[in-house]
Amino acid sequence: MNKKGFLFTALLLVGILVLAGCSSSNKEEAAPADNANANTIQAENGVLNVEASNWKFNGEKFVVKSGADVTINLKNVEGFHGLAIDELGVNIQGDGSATFKADKPGEYTIYCSVPCGQGHNDMKSTLVVELFAMFGKPDETRV
Repeated sequence: MNKKGFLFTALLLVGILVLAGCSSSNKEEAAPADNANANTIQAENGVLNVEASNWKFNGEKFVVKSGADVTINLKNVEGFHGLAIDELGVNIQGDGSATFKADKPGEYTIYCSVPCGQGHNDMKSTLVVELFAMFGKPDETRV
């Protein structure tokens, strides 16, 4: 192969690599937007089923409607954990359930209430109590 052929081939390969690098970068930037709500769990009929494993819950956010009686069912799928929400008087140790009234909209910290090892302090999620109006749109003045 002569010098011109080698130079052309080298430039072609560099161009392909640059274009390939640019297109994969765009895909990586778009991925988080597609997964924005991937780890949010809605209550169904006032029930939240929460699974605990070493050192996480199965959702980053759990969402319930204000005014509802909510039952949380905790199942340990790996290790031994608990679930507590201080402001709502919830504290489940191991597999079990607790029921509370979600009467105040806001965000509440869910955390593991049983010392469970090296990742225990990071074992947290959020309970979101959404404002719920019986008729029409939520009443913004009650927030």
